[in-house]
Amino acid sequence: MSADRSGVLPVDKPEGPTSHDVVALARRALGTRRIGHTGTLDPFASGLLLLCVGRATRLAEYLVGLPKTYVATVRLGTVTDTADPTGEVIGRSEGWRDLDEETILAAFAGQLGRIRQLPPAFSAKRVRGERAYDRARRGETVELAPVEVEISRLDVLRIELPDIDFEVECSSGTYVRAIGRDVGEALGVGGHLTRLRRMKIGQHDVDAAVPVAKLDDPDAVRAAWLEPLAAVAHLPRLEVDGEALGRLRHGGAIAVHGEAPPPRAPVAIVHRGALAAIGEVDRGRVRPRKVFHDA
Repeated sequence: MSADRSGVLPVDKPEGPTSHDVVALARRALGTRRIGHTGTLDPFASGLLLLCVGRATRLAEYLVGLPKTYVATVRLGTVTDTADPTGEVIGRSEGWRDLDEETILAAFAGQLGRIRQLPPAFSAKRVRGERAYDRARRGETVELAPVEVEISRLDVLRIELPDIDFEVECSSGTYVRAIGRDVGEALGVGGHLTRLRRMKIGQHDVDAAVPVAKLDDPDAVRAAWLEPLAAVAHLPRLEVDGEALGRLRHGGAIAVHGEAPPPRAPVAIVHRGALAAIGEVDRGRVRPRKVFHDA
């Protein structure tokens, strides 16, 4: 694969390394420094990372906000300071032994919809310019404000107490660790995640990703590789001819024929089957935001 090629590489991260570690491995394997990811996974978690390569790093903002799907396991009765297995145990309860299925399902149902969620103290949220987890690791009290998130689907897959497997589809910015923590609190016994795996980001599925162990395999990378247009397939698409593309490349606007996307909505501008630019709708016309000159 050419070192100057641009696109998005879906990668299946194993448990253990950080997301930054995976980026470093990809940089060495692909022979380029210009790689960024579109949302971190905790070291204990596994699953889908979308790596933007080359000029496709400019597409990251259109991918980072996509909804996510995870499978996870919460262990009731044990509370850790990180809400995951990497933290110190700060509370225990045997109350999970008295729980029934109906009560458990009701606690999960209480997490559905648009809710106010308190991020974990050990999170990447910034507090006065510093990551919350850095302050928490120094033993400081971290005060974070609840944020609005949307949990559109939350299915309990298996109940084998004290462990419960579940699958969640949620908005970007949702902490699945916080779901496990809050379900445990709602049940009065506490809890923490023991397993977390990201299955999907938007329409992108981990089943089509390249395992980290195969980043050095050109065939495996090629099979997983997404051209820029495929990476932003969720965006409305506008086909243009050479004349319109020339106008966009010089900062001009073009008319939208037919039903226009919502104002300020990003639009994938396509020329000869490739992503030529990302535009933005403004009063019935599309103006260029990012132009890819090699399209």
